[in-house]
Amino acid sequence: MPVINRIAEFADEVAEWRRDFHTHPELQYDLPRTSSRVAELLRSFGVDEVVTGIGRTGVVGVINGRGPGRTMGLRADMDALPITEKTGKPYQSATTGRMHACGHDGHTAMLLGAAKYLSETRNFDGKAVLIFQPAEEGGAGGRAMLEDGLMERFGIEEVYGLHNMPGTPAGHFGIRVGGIMAASDEFAIVIEGEGGHAAFPHNTVDPVMIAAQMITALHTIVSRDVDPMKSAVLSVTMVQAGEAFNIIPRTVKLTGTVRTLDESIRDYMEERLRAVAHGIASTFGGRAEIAYRRGYPVTVNSPEQTEYAARIAAEIVGEDRVDANTDAKMGGEDFSYMLEARPGAYIFLGNGATSELHSDTYDFNDEIIPAGVSYFVKLVESAPQN
Repeated sequence: MPVINRIAEFADEVAEWRRDFHTHPELQYDLPRTSSRVAELLRSFGVDEVVTGIGRTGVVGVINGRGPGRTMGLRADMDALPITEKTGKPYQSATTGRMHACGHDGHTAMLLGAAKYLSETRNFDGKAVLIFQPAEEGGAGGRAMLEDGLMERFGIEEVYGLHNMPGTPAGHFGIRVGGIMAASDEFAIVIEGEGGHAAFPHNTVDPVMIAAQMITALHTIVSRDVDPMKSAVLSVTMVQAGEAFNIIPRTVKLTGTVRTLDESIRDYMEERLRAVAHGIASTFGGRAEIAYRRGYPVTVNSPEQTEYAARIAAEIVGEDRVDANTDAKMGGEDFSYMLEARPGAYIFLGNGATSELHSDTYDFNDEIIPAGVSYFVKLVESAPQN
């Protein structure tokens, strides 16, 4: 079953919705226009139930099939990023400092396209629950929707998500069983020494020197302490220190992130970071205060649902365009919370040779809309019966 003809017919309309969202980006949970527009479109399609305010500003639409069957959740994220756009496109962001730089405008539009088609045809059994989620970009909107009873209220039995992927050929899919997106943690280390005159370093405990040693040591944890067959990333990304060229400061602050694909490695990375930071600081006469915050968990695809998703993708674009053992990505994704609550699968859809996600020149590729909408639709229409 290739791309559905009816979906190809209204793909330009879906692209118009996408470009409208792109022009009017909103951040985190502050999505009054986006949520309102999504709800308005769902009602215009004849969706059976439209509920707003789930997870503060999330929207859920329920479409009933012809008879009893599985209740399947399909999720798209709605929020943008705090970036000033530099694409120069006619529909580029109208708000300085806000931009759809991750393609959530495209994900939302494609799920709306699926809602339009499924409402028209009803060629399935069970229920399709369309989940439009706020605050994926650091706000844990997926968790907020779960805390509002998303799964229980709508009886969701399994859940599926999709994300575009620059660098992968347009319209190609990638998926894997197990961890597909990393746990995303952050840390802040405050190194305290004894400040003083830069001309008399022997009278100080220099936290800048300690920071230099510590950065090097922290970056050896992955290469020397972690099994090379496992995946982990530790990056120190900010160093804050000093106020003048001739003063050794009292404190230095290091900030960074840790990414892992396995909970045991996640635990180990935190343990080693704390040990190394305390050890280096102590060795040179200083001390370290460590704040370690766990963010999104690992996004883990269930075997049965992953096999099903890969099969559906292959029916749409062909087996040669589906990588069923794609490489995991070390970025974080809060769809992970939904996959902790229910079995399901997260898939990548190639965006072509476009700018990278989270860059100021990124744009979603409208050519992939028919494949994405068809994928969502066929997940529902081909679902096996309970």
